[in-house]
Amino acid sequence: MSRYVVYIACLILTVASLIAWYWLPGWGWAALLFAALSALGSWDLLQKTSTLRRNYPVLAHFRYGLESIGPEMRQYFIQSDTDEVPFSRQQRALVYQRAKSVSDVRPFGSLQDIYAVDYEWINHSMNPIAHGSHDFRVVVGQNTAQPYAVSVFNISAMSFGSLSANAIRALNHGARLGGFYHDTGEGSISSYHREHGGDLVWEIGSGYFGCRNPDGSFSEERFVENARDPQVKMIEVKLSQGAKPGHGGMLPGAKVTAEIAAARGVEVGKDCISPARHSAFDSPKSLLAFVARLRELSGGKPTGFKLAVGHPWEWFGIAKAMHETGVLPDFIVVDGAEGGTGAAPAEFIDHVGLPMHEALMLVHNTLVGLNLRDRVRIGAAGRITSAFDLARTLAMGADWCNSARGFMFALGCIQSLSCHTDRCPTGIATQDPSRWRHLDAADKAVRVAGFQQNTLKALRDILCAAGLSDPGQVGPEHILRRVSPIEVRSLAALHRFLRPGELLERLPEHAVFRDFWADASSESFAAPTKVEAMRRDKSQ
Repeated sequence: MSRYVVYIACLILTVASLIAWYWLPGWGWAALLFAALSALGSWDLLQKTSTLRRNYPVLAHFRYGLESIGPEMRQYFIQSDTDEVPFSRQQRALVYQRAKSVSDVRPFGSLQDIYAVDYEWINHSMNPIAHGSHDFRVVVGQNTAQPYAVSVFNISAMSFGSLSANAIRALNHGARLGGFYHDTGEGSISSYHREHGGDLVWEIGSGYFGCRNPDGSFSEERFVENARDPQVKMIEVKLSQGAKPGHGGMLPGAKVTAEIAAARGVEVGKDCISPARHSAFDSPKSLLAFVARLRELSGGKPTGFKLAVGHPWEWFGIAKAMHETGVLPDFIVVDGAEGGTGAAPAEFIDHVGLPMHEALMLVHNTLVGLNLRDRVRIGAAGRITSAFDLARTLAMGADWCNSARGFMFALGCIQSLSCHTDRCPTGIATQDPSRWRHLDAADKAVRVAGFQQNTLKALRDILCAAGLSDPGQVGPEHILRRVSPIEVRSLAALHRFLRPGELLERLPEHAVFRDFWADASSESFAAPTKVEAMRRDKSQ
């Protein structure tokens, strides 16, 4: 009730002022002021466009007032608009503007220091091309029974349970309106995912939610029930996620409602465990066999896996298994250590896992070196909110990009950093009905679609300015980075990119391949012998 204290106080003071006005004429102004605030609070409760105002009648306007002078306050006293914590105000403002389909143009020049080290840009062409469609797509699973044309910008994995019912409704409806996919997250497919019929990528984690036996093991029968739903377009096995790779997780029993239990196939009120590792496979080859089996059981839908890259020999083992067996995933989604989640240990958030840029280039390079890149598509996720983020990620080797927090901003997230408290002020990352019911799913769905569509239009404009007609044409040679006050290098010059088939011919002059490729095994995820020796004896 503390959220409504100011509103209730206004109502009480209105009545008190009216009574005082009867005896003292000077109280008329007070009565008028408190009556106006009471009317404003009543309107806040009745309107549907702003969840924040419905949850905090009257009080929310104080935030808007402070926010309106926020740029000036930060400029003179606190920080710049470009400080990322974890997303800068400039990044968030761009998402808000594109979600609302309002002007996103800026006056007076860039706020970026274009002479700072690490500043990046894409060069334009003296011969830009005419604008065409912004509906860029990549076909995944060309050799499967049910190939899928993936948009180059989609909603990354966020589970029902982490997000509220109305947030899931809005995301999926927005995905249908914009014609892109909505990754379910490992919490499986809820009734809210199904209401509007938006395309789904079903993510299957180590808990096998939605396809599990009572003991937590994988159930083929339950998998088939969900996988053959026409709304499910692709199947994604989650090996790890960027924010807490190798950690697993638990949804406390107090939060396991009947709806969450039904979606996940667990018991109401009991702790819902996501183990740190899978039980359905234990080696690179058995992982690929599992992927192939899921593709078969789903009726031939594109099937792949998502991973946050850690020990390089484990990824190399998977790549060797692909080469040796000929069993390939249809796609791989690379998640970076910069990824977010509802809650994760501080050390995992800050210091565990490979950042997306390095992880993406490693996966891309490996597949190129094995002559497999044209048969396996790559998606990438990790702090992507703008068209330049898309262009840079595509240049590094991705075929498409996913965003989670970007679409949360489109829903109205204000980066309050309270996702783990169940007290999200905008009704997005909470299971509290008194909060999430104030999130108007129909209104936010339009914003979700608007953010995606307007970002793709901006990507089209960037590509056309560079003389390119398709995202597949952008490469590392197009992205420039300042590496010192007097030196600029392209990503192609900064990083070592393998030639097609190079790993089949010789060991590349590339540190990570030189150190770990030869010793990686397709039979096991275990560390190479020399690494084990170093663990036993630090003098080696």
